[in-house]
Formats: sequence, structure tokens, C-alpha cells
Amino acid sequence: MTRRTAVPRLLLFPGAGSSSEHSCLVAIEQAVAPVVTVRADFPYRLAGRRPPDRAPVLLQAVVDAAVAMGPGPLVLGGRSMGGRICSMAVADGLVPRAAGLVLVSYPLHPPGKPDKLRVEHLPRIEVPCLFVHGTRDPFGSPDELQEWTATIAGPVEHVVVEGGRHDLKGADAIVASAVAAWFTRLRG
Repeated sequence: MTRRTAVPRLLLFPGAGSSSEHSCLVAIEQAVAPVVTVRADFPYRLAGRRPPDRAPVLLQAVVDAAVAMGPGPLVLGGRSMGGRICSMAVADGLVPRAAGLVLVSYPLHPPGKPDKLRVEHLPRIEVPCLFVHGTRDPFGSPDELQEWTATIAGPVEHVVVEGGRHDLKGADAIVASAVAAWFTRLRG
């Protein structure tokens, strides 16, 4: 008798300026169905505040949401800051059952500040990663992203949205399709 591995569930967080109701996150959830998906919000958003909490609070929110999903493999990620915080949690071993990362519009650096990179944790990531990124994203070009994601130990895939800016406006179907296809490959 062969032993089946559990199907990973999916935990998604939004970018700094949006909520778990963001159309891209909803589209991803619909595209991967019937995979159990939780779209979560960070504490500052739940409290109705505008500026994001500091990283330790955001990281704890990811850990808490992962724990609330119960045991078994988990793919984490989201848009922009949400994906970045999930990637930091996985890199730091805070979610030991992480089976992968889905990172949409990863904020490699602030716009116009390519010297302020947010990459120090990337070499500690050992799980499969999907990056979906626009060609006109001011938070990092596809070439910059490819350069830095090459430091990730786990397998990395990139999907580039031609003409897409950081918001990837109008590309929800492209993003969701890319995530669904990657998720299917991840499950084997």
C-alpha cells in the first residue's frame, strides 16, 4: 500500500495597503480550489489602522495563522509585503511545516531605492518558491529579482507579467492561473 502525502493548504496575506479581500488573493483561492485556502489580515488592518505594524508583530501574525490552520504541510505567501513577511517567517524557521512560498509582486526594494534591498533572508529559504512579478514594477525589475532569488536554496520559478506594475492591475487571472499551475506541480 502506498502512502499518500497530505495536500498542502494555502495561507495568503495581502500587501500593506490592502486587505485579505484583494481581488488577486480571491482569484488565487478560486483557482486552487478545492485546496483549503485561508486569506488572512495583519493585526493593524484588523484594528482599522493604516500603517503596518513592525516586523515582529507581522511575523507573529503569520505564525498564529499557520498554527490556526492545524497540522500538515502549508504553502504560504501573498502580495507584496504579505509575501515578504511570509518568506521571512519561513526563512527563520517559524513555520517548520512550510512546503512552499507563493510571492506575488515581491517588494525587492522601495521604489527608486535599489540600494535598500530586502534580501538578507533569501539564502535561508529552502522550500520551492513561485515569484509572479510585473516587468514595470518599481519595487524591483525582473532581472533584479532573478539575480537575488538565485540565492534561494530551494527551487525557484518566475512568472513575468508583461507590462505589469507593482499592483498587477488587470492581471488577476494570469496570476491565479500561474499559482494554480505551480501548486499542481508542487503537489506532484
